[in-house]
Amino acid sequence: MRVEIIDFPRTIVAAIEHFGPESKVHLTSQKFIEWRQENRIAPNLGDTYGIHYTAPKNTLPGDFRMDICVSVDQEIDENPQGVINKVIPACRCAVARHEGSRDRVLAAEYLVYEWLPASGESMGDFPIFFHYVNVGPHVKEHEMITDVYLPLKG
Repeated sequence: MRVEIIDFPRTIVAAIEHFGPESKVHLTSQKFIEWRQENRIAPNLGDTYGIHYTAPKNTLPGDFRMDICVSVDQEIDENPQGVINKVIPACRCAVARHEGSRDRVLAAEYLVYEWLPASGESMGDFPIFFHYVNVGPHVKEHEMITDVYLPLKG
């Protein structure tokens, strides 16, 4: 797997927080899609991210936590879906690309469990996050592209 080290720019996002079993993320995602539709943020507008505070592999279902986000250029208004502003900070990251289903993103496992221990690098203070390169109802599972960012120290 190809890994690059890049400088990720500070990015303001509109985020919905998911707490609880990973199997219920689709319900949170539906609320986020509803918010995007109400605010006319089509799938091709903004970059869509998932910030993973916990790993499903090592987390009890009730403790799983992630944010679903889209990049924005302004503060968002209070809304019934609970979408709020957050920031992905500028950070040095290792990045690897995953192609195919997002049910199990192998690039994330590779970065954390294989690349990182062999790299001499250390994880940074921000959690691993995914950039869902192509999103929307017409993207087929085998066509999905996900860039995985692992923030590094220094």
